[in-house]
Amino acid sequence: MTRDEKNKIIDNLVEMLSSYNGFYVTDISTLTVEKTNKLRKLCFDKGVKLNVAKNTLIQKALERMNATEYEPVFSSLKGTSALMLSESANVPAKLIKEFRKAAATDRPVLKCAYIESSVFTGDNQLEALIALKSKNELIADVVALLQSPMRNVLGGLQSGGHKIAGIIKTLESR
Repeated sequence: MTRDEKNKIIDNLVEMLSSYNGFYVTDISTLTVEKTNKLRKLCFDKGVKLNVAKNTLIQKALERMNATEYEPVFSSLKGTSALMLSESANVPAKLIKEFRKAAATDRPVLKCAYIESSVFTGDNQLEALIALKSKNELIADVVALLQSPMRNVLGGLQSGGHKIAGIIKTLESR
């Protein structure tokens, strides 16, 4: 591969990585072709971009973006690596768990995940990543919390009105 080809790949990686607020570095090395194709189809269905690249090219792309911010990721760039990118931070983690269960395999293995300036290293962090909520989910939770007291007051007022109407009907019938 010539230097120009490497620079084009690095530029593509920089563009791709900067368009998402996080990424996962995984190991899919021992998957068969059939299982890899199933993983790619599942990624496509879930809106996750799967891209296999050389570790040195991934590292150079991250260095071009901001070396100090991505430095903790560099130690995970060993062996074969595949990048998983998604708009939502927890979708790739859920996808990994779902694929492992369906394919009865231990791959893909999570090497690390970088999500909005936080680095999660190791496959043991998968459950923590699944539990992460997206920005829209957090906003919905806050709105629900803000609406809860008003709903309680309105519910109490409405039930009080029904109680009074019931008492009046009972007194009327006597």
